[in-house]
Amino acid sequence: MTYEQLLIQADSEYLIVKEKPLFNNDGRIKGNRIAIRKSIPTIAEKSCVLAEELGHYYTTSGDILDQSKTENRKQELRARLWAYNNMVGLVGIVNAFKHGCRNLYETAEYLEVTEEFLQEALSAYRSKYGICKELDNYIVFFIPHLAVLKKFQE
Repeated sequence: MTYEQLLIQADSEYLIVKEKPLFNNDGRIKGNRIAIRKSIPTIAEKSCVLAEELGHYYTTSGDILDQSKTENRKQELRARLWAYNNMVGLVGIVNAFKHGCRNLYETAEYLEVTEEFLQEALSAYRSKYGICKELDNYIVFFIPHLAVLKKFQE
């Protein structure tokens, strides 16, 4: 999902997204307002931040800034998983493979996310699915590294 598409999604939820000079975070949501750090250099980075803030909108409640609390860490993880699924997802990985992407850089560029965000998503999927996950006629491997194989049809 592109930054523009994320802005449209936010707008459809009556959320106000503004780029501001934040100092402690790349993004922040409070009520129906999302702030994105104005000095973030790339659209891909802004997309990842906005996706996570939308993840907070859809999955968290209350102030979860104190990450020493277990419940707050769980809510943070839920928001990140929402962002990973929205921006990357298994379908996105398979589509990147179909498009000819053969490494993390190409895959991240195709999905319009940062390599770091893609790595974090893959780590989350590795934790959730283990070695691999089957999707339609494809197998997505997470261990030892990302690989996609198309299954043969008989």
